[in-house]
Formats: sequence, structure tokens, C-alpha cells
Amino acid sequence: MQDAHDAQPSLWRTQPYHRAWLTARAAGLFTSFAVAFNPRGGFFDLGDDGQPLRDGGGDCVRGLHATTRMVYCYALAHRLGHPGASRTIDHGMDYLWQGHRDPVHGGYFWQMRDAGPVDTSKQAYGHAFVLLAGAAAKQVGHPDADRLIDDVMTILHDRFWEAQHGATAEEFTADWQPLGAPYRGQNSNMHLTEALMAAYEATGDARCLAMAEAIADLLIRRITAANSWRLPEHFSADWQIDRDYAGSEMFRPAGTTPGHWLEWSRLLVQLWIAGGRKHSWMPDAAARMFRLAVQEGWDHERGGFFYTLDWNGQPLVADKIWWPLCEGIGAAVFLSSVEDPTFYENWYRRIWDFIGTTILDQADERWVPQLNWANQAKTELFTGRPDIYHALQACLIPLFPANGSLLAELARG
Repeated sequence: MQDAHDAQPSLWRTQPYHRAWLTARAAGLFTSFAVAFNPRGGFFDLGDDGQPLRDGGGDCVRGLHATTRMVYCYALAHRLGHPGASRTIDHGMDYLWQGHRDPVHGGYFWQMRDAGPVDTSKQAYGHAFVLLAGAAAKQVGHPDADRLIDDVMTILHDRFWEAQHGATAEEFTADWQPLGAPYRGQNSNMHLTEALMAAYEATGDARCLAMAEAIADLLIRRITAANSWRLPEHFSADWQIDRDYAGSEMFRPAGTTPGHWLEWSRLLVQLWIAGGRKHSWMPDAAARMFRLAVQEGWDHERGGFFYTLDWNGQPLVADKIWWPLCEGIGAAVFLSSVEDPTFYENWYRRIWDFIGTTILDQADERWVPQLNWANQAKTELFTGRPDIYHALQACLIPLFPANGSLLAELARG
């Protein structure tokens, strides 16, 4: 029987059935997340039952990353022809400008409620996704896209960007004072790389491409390569690795996160293509990080990627989270276009097999966000239904040529 260990498998993503299956999963995500629309502005988180989570008065916290990701994902939906997507884009774009945006000091608040901001910090992570939302909106011709891109690029350049390092600072108070102890993080810079590439594709602004290449050069070519290809997450203000740091388990967990190795694997190939294939180190680094992630990060007994590892490649948090699996899918697609397709196809199938049997409930399109080491569902870091962003990209990336972002491929038709 043909399985994930075929010596020379045909590519699943070229097969009509598999492509139809992926399309159905994407359509299911678009439909199920449409109920997140909050008439008071922004979007609700969703519970296990797929219904909006709100307090007794109907209020809810709106995170900047969640608002922006909805704009991005429904821009993809609009391009694909999913009915009703433009309403979601309009709603999200309005709330970014009228809700999250700070009209006094500039920048975008991290968390909002009906009455106003509940976390007024200005986070590089959140601002990266504002840029991604703006780029997505521009690709679908939204009238407010240029305004949003211009605004957030000014903030990124004037407040966050540290040219001496080629990366961003991390966080500030509402009035742009340093927040907490000096800290620099790879996660925010990784997502800014993604957003900068999308902005470059949408606008042609070469400054965006140069910034993305600078971040990759610092974090991957210099730092990760010197750390045996185990991507560090946390740094001092001068970009020295902080091996003892432990912050939010969701955004800044201790140790190293193999899901981010996989995410960078895709982004590096994408960046190599966007930059005219002149940085020859990028595809090699992408392959090294992917191969190490499946060697050390994959649970070879039970399946799934461990959430975090220690500095010797051993599980630190042995839980399995949905999003590293999604990033593994995208990375396998992009890497199969530049080297040994058999190796990456085998892993593409193996990851989808785990998702299909353990993570995804096709009956209601629910992706279980967190499992323990024995692959039993748990609710500690994530509850309800996680946002649409990672799962959607896992469904859509295999459907298009690995030549650029989903936004760019859809724009090219």
C-alpha cells in the first residue's frame, strides 16, 4: 500500500482529490470563523462549540494580532471568491484604525475592550501583523490600505527599527517609553519578515525587502548558524542570546521552539525567491532548520511536534500544539521546490496524517489546539478554537506555486 514512506511518491498536492480536500478545509475555516464578527468592533474569540466567547455584558478582549489576522485571512478569502469576505475585511480595517490605533501617540494598542484599550503597550509583534493586514488589504484593492501601510511603516521605522542591528526593538509603553527590562525577541522579528515581504510584493517598496533580508541575516545566518541551527528565541538589547529567559508560555516560552524553525524554513525560501535568488545561504539554511526540526522536534513514537526543546534538543514542554504542524506543511511545500522532493513529500504526508487523525475534526472543522505528550486534548495554553491564520495557510499554501506569498500568488491569478 502506498503511504508516507514511499521511496518516490507522487506529490499529494498535485492530486485532484487532495486539492479538493484542502479546498474544503479552507472553506470550512472561512465559514466557521465568520461568526467571530463582533458588531461592536473587531472579532470574538471562539469557544470549543464554535460560538463567540464574551463576558456577561457581551464584551470581549480584542487582541491586535487577532484583528489583523482576520483581515489577512479574509483578504485571501476574497481573492478566492468566498462570499461575504469583503464585509469582514472592511470591519477589521475599520477597527484597526478606529479602535486599536492610538490617535494621541501613534501606533497600535495591544488589547482592546468596548470601553477602550486594556493593554496600551505597543508591541513589535502586533505591529508586524498590522503591516501584514495592510499588505493584504492592498492586494484586494481596499481603499484604506495605503493609509494603514504608510502609518505603520512610519511607526516601524521611527519607533521600532534599530538599523545598527538590522532588527526591531520589542515593546514600549503607550507614549513610547521602554517597557520593562531590555529584551529583544526573534518571534516578532520573524513575523515582521513575513509582513515586510508581503508589503514588498504589494507595494514594490524595496525598503521592505531590505529590512526583511537584514532580519534574516542577523537571526539565521549569524545567530542560528552559530548555535548548531537551533533557533534562539530570546535576547538582550544587543542581541546576545538569553538562554535563561522564560516569559509568556504562549508568546515567549523558555528554550527553543521547533515550530519557529519550520516557519523560518518557509520564510527563508520565500525571501530567497523575493530577493532574486541572490542570497545562496538561504535555501541551505532553510533545509538545515527543517531537517533538525523533524529530527529533534518530532515525537517519533507518538507523532506531533513538541512545543519547546532545551538547548540539547530534548523536549522541554512535550505538549503538541496545532500551529507547528501547520508551519511544517508550508515549509515542506516550499523546500520541495528547491531540493529533494521525496524527503519533503514524505514529511508533508506524515504531518497531514497526524493532523487528519489527531488534530482536525472534519465534522465541524475544529482544529484541536493543544495535546499533551500522549496526544490527549488539554486546555492550558489554548482554549476554544485558535485563530484561523496558521490552519488556513496550511490548507492554501499547497494549492499554489511556491514562488511567493499566498497574497502574491492569488494576485497573479
